Amino acid sequence: MKRTRNCFLIGAGLIVVLVSVLGGAVSDRLFGYRVLDRFFPRQATSFRLPATETQRILREESVVINVAEKVSPSVVTIGLEKTTSVVEPFLLTPFGFDISPQQRQETIEQDIATGFIIAAEGLIVTNKHVVADTQAAYKIITKDDQAYEVEKIYRDPVNDLAILKIEAAGLVPVEMGDSGQLKVGQFVVAIGTALGEFRHTVTTGVISGLGRGITAGSPFEGYVERIDNVIQTDAAISPGNSGGPLLNSVGQVIGVNVAIAAAGENIGFAIPINIVKESIENFNQTGQFSRPFLGVRYRMIGQDLALMNEVPQGAYIVEVIEGSAAAKAGIRPGDIIIRFDGQAVREEEGGLAELINTKKVEDRIELVLSRDGQEIGASVILEEFEG
Repeated sequence: MKRTRNCFLIGAGLIVVLVSVLGGAVSDRLFGYRVLDRFFPRQATSFRLPATETQRILREESVVINVAEKVSPSVVTIGLEKTTSVVEPFLLTPFGFDISPQQRQETIEQDIATGFIIAAEGLIVTNKHVVADTQAAYKIITKDDQAYEVEKIYRDPVNDLAILKIEAAGLVPVEMGDSGQLKVGQFVVAIGTALGEFRHTVTTGVISGLGRGITAGSPFEGYVERIDNVIQTDAAISPGNSGGPLLNSVGQVIGVNVAIAAAGENIGFAIPINIVKESIENFNQTGQFSRPFLGVRYRMIGQDLALMNEVPQGAYIVEVIEGSAAAKAGIRPGDIIIRFDGQAVREEEGGLAELINTKKVEDRIELVLSRDGQEIGASVILEEFEG
């Protein structure tokens, strides 16, 4: 009797356990209850990102999407149209090859760069080297594929910047940020016509460095110039991005994309927007880029070169532009400008260009020159650059 009772209890216990297991499984499938997980933890069947990592990725995606949607209507493509003469030296005739040169006219049309709108009435900022060809005609193509002929081009003689004027109204201008507050590692977005072919390409990266010096130019125009104090970024930038905006995470323009490093990957450069704002302010006051002009080509002589050649530090004059302020003041090739209005001309302090930029058109400047080992004085009145 006792044995029968024990068997009964054991059987009842097994039934309870079986019912519990089946009940837990049913609850899990139907209601999501995971009662048995407390006793038998499940094996992970797939990898899941931590919640914080997922949130970070989603936030970054949202930032890029928001910036692109906000700024893309203000970004434009710059196209070029030019007629050139093409020489075909050999012409096949019924009697063989005619070696007399044949000439024909060919019209080139292509997208070459990027720009962005700074005024609703049709003012566009881009790089000067983008519109360096004065024989070409340029056009602006907006995000909605509206095309406008460029009516006027204002080129900044100091910075690689230009303002293009088109006949339009109701355009959406960009919002400009403050490049004086930038930090290395800061997130950035670039928008432009990549390779002069893919309009409104969006790329992302960070600020890789500040205060860089580069030689910028246009592969389409064969024009180069030295630019200092630029922003370095690893956001993908191609030649067609020249003149386009570099943006912060709230869609403000912090730089104008200007060049890439041909010898490396993911190395691009942009002119800080604060420099652009100064140029625009100058333009708004005068209706043009009014810049003082001395009229010389020069090379800076630093300390090492000066010691090696036993000459003073300063700006060595290579060429004097005919009819310029320098020519009127009697400056000659071979002279070395060692003092400019009482200040020493030093390569490490920005050189002669930096000193000229602190002056205005029609300012009278006292120079000290080194000529044939002797110091002489010269008085020059800075003129306005016309280019």
